[in-house]
Amino acid sequence: MRSKHKLSKLIILCCATAIILNFTQLQGLASKNAPATLDTTQQITGRFANPQLLYTLRAHSGTVKSLAFSPEGGVLASGGGDNDGHIYLWDVVKGRKKGIVNRAHKTAVESLLISPDGQNLISCSNDNSINIWNLRNNEFLRSFVAHTTNVMSLAVTPDSKVLVSGAIDGIRVWDLLQRRPLATLVKYDNLIHSVAISPDGQTLASGDSKGVIKLWNLSTGKVIRGYVAHSDAVSSLIFSQNGQTLISGSRDRTIRLWNLNAAKLERTLTGHNDWVNAIALHPNGEILASAGRDGAKIWNLTTGELITSLYAHTDWVSAVAFSPDGQTLATGGFDKRVYLWKSE
Repeated sequence: MRSKHKLSKLIILCCATAIILNFTQLQGLASKNAPATLDTTQQITGRFANPQLLYTLRAHSGTVKSLAFSPEGGVLASGGGDNDGHIYLWDVVKGRKKGIVNRAHKTAVESLLISPDGQNLISCSNDNSINIWNLRNNEFLRSFVAHTTNVMSLAVTPDSKVLVSGAIDGIRVWDLLQRRPLATLVKYDNLIHSVAISPDGQTLASGDSKGVIKLWNLSTGKVIRGYVAHSDAVSSLIFSQNGQTLISGSRDRTIRLWNLNAAKLERTLTGHNDWVNAIALHPNGEILASAGRDGAKIWNLTTGELITSLYAHTDWVSAVAFSPDGQTLATGGFDKRVYLWKSE
């Protein structure tokens, strides 16, 4: 009996050892195959404390009003101002011109974007139009001309199916697949300056000339709620990655973070001494870049602290964008130049 008992204990011990060894091997295998985690806010903050100017891109004959990276980050699109109207495409890696959409609009390219699927380049203008190109073959696809006044801002759903345009005469919704109008949400409501769509594609945010922000249900077209957010025009809007925070930039010199769940102001960033023209969110969701009359600034959203200011432009900075990998920051200004900044 004792020998059998010893044998049973030995078998149990061997099995336990095997399980531990297998578990250790699985852990090692899992760590090898695990996806890389995003850098921490502290790491990103450190790298953007002193970003290096990588390239100066010159081609525009007027103000650079808008910037947008392609989803893979290899292409940057820049839209020109009132006396320009061109859209340039830039090779981000080599820092040189890749293509041009000549006279994309008769006047300023107020806003442009590249759809999340990388298929379409879409722009809007003071000439009241929205134009669409196939980015794969540079083919012109369609113009939307239903607006009767300046079209100021564009936003697209994450699935690249629905486009929203904000204009002086209101907000319109478009079907990007069939390239046709879907709905008019509002007409002549305080002059819409900015629009943004939540990451789940369900909620639209709009900002107007009087500082009012409204949240819309995109499925029903109904207003969820609205509130006075700023004392001057809302120039730019961005949702956080989880859709729980809305960030707004304004001509009242401030940037504000709104907790949408609690329906309250979470934080105000003050540091610009004049208009905030545009804002861009870093892919990690914790770093923000802003463009203003007094240059470009980079903020830590966790603490609300100003990380650094960039003064390379010799005139107002009017556009700003982060690359999808978060390593490059693009700024465009009234000095007709686009700068590419590399994190350390």
